[in-house]
Amino acid sequence: MVFITQKSRDCVSLLLLSSRSIIPSLSLCFFTVILLSVCPPCAVADVQTPNAAPAPGIDTNKSIFTPLSSLTYSNIRNFVLPSNKDTLTDTHPTSLSKNIFRTLLNVTKFTLSSTSAFPEHSFSNSSTKKLSYVSTSLPVNKVFSFISETSPSSTHPLKTSTSTTKKTRSRQVRPPQPLPQTTPPLFDHQPFIVSWNIPDLVCKKYNVSLDTSPFKGVATPAKVPGQFLSLFYTDRLGLYPHVDIIGRKQFYGGIPQRGNLKASMDKAKADIKYYIPSNRGLAVIDWEEWRPLWDRNWGSKKIYQTLSVKHILQTNRSITVQQATTEAKKQFQLAARSWMSGMLTMGRTMRPNYLWGFYLFPNCYNYGWLEPHYSGRCSKGVRRQNDQLQWLWESSSALYPSVYLQVSLADNPRAALMVRNRVREALRVSTLPKRSATVPVFVYTRPVFVDHNRRFLSQGDLINTIGESAAVGASGAVLWGASSDYVDQASCESLSSYLYTTLNPYITNVSAAAQLCSNFLCRGNGRCVRKNYNSYHYLHLNPDNFRVLRVQNRYLVRGRPTFADLKAFRRGFNCQCYKGMNCTARSYGELAKTLKFNVKQGLIQKVPRVSFTDSVQRKALELQPRLHLLLWLLYSLCTEPLLPVLNALASLLVFFFLVSGGQYGGKQ
Repeated sequence: MVFITQKSRDCVSLLLLSSRSIIPSLSLCFFTVILLSVCPPCAVADVQTPNAAPAPGIDTNKSIFTPLSSLTYSNIRNFVLPSNKDTLTDTHPTSLSKNIFRTLLNVTKFTLSSTSAFPEHSFSNSSTKKLSYVSTSLPVNKVFSFISETSPSSTHPLKTSTSTTKKTRSRQVRPPQPLPQTTPPLFDHQPFIVSWNIPDLVCKKYNVSLDTSPFKGVATPAKVPGQFLSLFYTDRLGLYPHVDIIGRKQFYGGIPQRGNLKASMDKAKADIKYYIPSNRGLAVIDWEEWRPLWDRNWGSKKIYQTLSVKHILQTNRSITVQQATTEAKKQFQLAARSWMSGMLTMGRTMRPNYLWGFYLFPNCYNYGWLEPHYSGRCSKGVRRQNDQLQWLWESSSALYPSVYLQVSLADNPRAALMVRNRVREALRVSTLPKRSATVPVFVYTRPVFVDHNRRFLSQGDLINTIGESAAVGASGAVLWGASSDYVDQASCESLSSYLYTTLNPYITNVSAAAQLCSNFLCRGNGRCVRKNYNSYHYLHLNPDNFRVLRVQNRYLVRGRPTFADLKAFRRGFNCQCYKGMNCTARSYGELAKTLKFNVKQGLIQKVPRVSFTDSVQRKALELQPRLHLLLWLLYSLCTEPLLPVLNALASLLVFFFLVSGGQYGGKQ
């Protein structure tokens, strides 16, 4: 098999593009012959590369086409999401997403016929589900899933007896519980944002540029004051009592009962003044040495239980070990509460425009995704323990759970189960305090895997983390990176390429879709949240109507939603209102009127018809007259008796382009 380079793929696309502009009246015959006889897969895809997967609906080993009705949900999702080995690393800087995205150039919608691979969300047999993908030839775009349903009027339930119908209606009439109001977003009309918190000193040293333009708030974990996101490690806020597990050395008393809280608060006051002179942003305290609940200090953290019991026995030698343990638990949890709530209260008092919270809180502890019946749900015991931390939720102005992925969850649908349930638990505990509005939830995620920091998350992994978080109601995500992740020029170049090809286009897509849903469905006064948190509805732009463009180092979205797009939002999402605002979801009639008004006023633009890169467009303008003549000759031969001749000439033309590397027709 002869592998075709990306440069040659551009040449074939260039040929098709130029022929349309040169011969406007070109009949379908010419393109049919070019696509089917010369390159059979080109009927719904582009020329295959070594890393490209075959397009859905095509069996390259059998016939050219396969009925779309035979495709299953798992087949489509496995095609859209790259495999584990197709990742971007420092030794392989080219992402598979680029090839997949070009392969789906002409494939937009499929009908699902089986849902056995996803038992957590089985589709009803009475309606048809469609799955469409962003398919644009812009290299900055990727494949985005956009799940929608048919309208209720298109379903035809089977006739049943009156009694059965009444029982069914009585079960379905139950109205959904209204969502509690939430805190307005940091940035107006931007319900979902992604912040950057990755060290970049090494990349600057090697002059490797990192495009962070799609991020709202760019910060580094280093000790730099005045950042949008201030991350307080153990040595940056107060005098945090803890124990060095390796050296068994105790700092500032070792356990919270023995720490000097007053001295710590005095130092914390100075630290806050130094690190946060600005007026708004995120403030995250990263204290991970011990946990405020006694029973959660297991493993290496059990040393805090041992030291606490020892502390009680030293002060009162007349009690038993069991009595000392009971008293130690009480004192430990009381002291831990004083330390954590005290820091949050001081921070909110001094910098009220910052959103204060502790990293990793709340936690769901929903591990065990390798088990056969993994559901991702938080256990009842974990939820009860989180309820005991209500004092922490009352002191926090934001919650920062973690959704880091391990390699075992790469391109794995169980990653979505893990993420959505962690975010759901954070949203649940945000309702426990008696407030007029819930606090926002920002998930912590990483561009690489925890146990393999040279492997970047694929397109599917981003959907399972950032996409899931946005769909279930999170206010944003924080992209964090360790200093050990990027230590040389190769790792920095890999990160730069990953941003350009995969991460930035997806962030732009999700952020724009969340804003679009909020503006149309929720009147701009709320956030779109899944009706069924365990479904697979995502806030993604419809690829038929939108394009993500990179213009002058900025990412822009150009396009116009259709009424079908708005109906899909209406069927899959509810509205969570911002504090003091009315965001009742618009009806279908209201959505139609709003869309018509926006189009009439010119508030939204049509999607560009041609979205090739500037370099390919320039090549189209640089075609020499002899190529024009050759194309005209092929067009003139496009008649029924001369199809074999056309096949031969077209084959020679495409072969010449592939062998010459696409230099023909350009400037010499």
